[in-house]
Amino acid sequence: MKSSEFIRTSVDIPRRLHRDLHEAANRRGCSARQLILQGIERVVAEGGPRRPKRRLSLDRPIVPSTGKPFAFTNSEIYQLIEFP
Repeated sequence: MKSSEFIRTSVDIPRRLHRDLHEAANRRGCSARQLILQGIERVVAEGGPRRPKRRLSLDRPIVPSTGKPFAFTNSEIYQLIEFP
């Protein structure tokens, strides 16, 4: 890969975790960088909760849309809506 395909970043991690990371990389026979990238790729692949692609479908509208503005009085609105 070209170096232009990479972004350099830095992350502060606890000293103990840094030591454990390098020990784990040595046990696996890879670099700490490779181990970090594998972990990031795994988390990204897992995904997570996503927003629904569609909007929720609500009950039928109280007043069907005609594309024209309308004006209701408060008493007319109370007659259309059922309150508990």
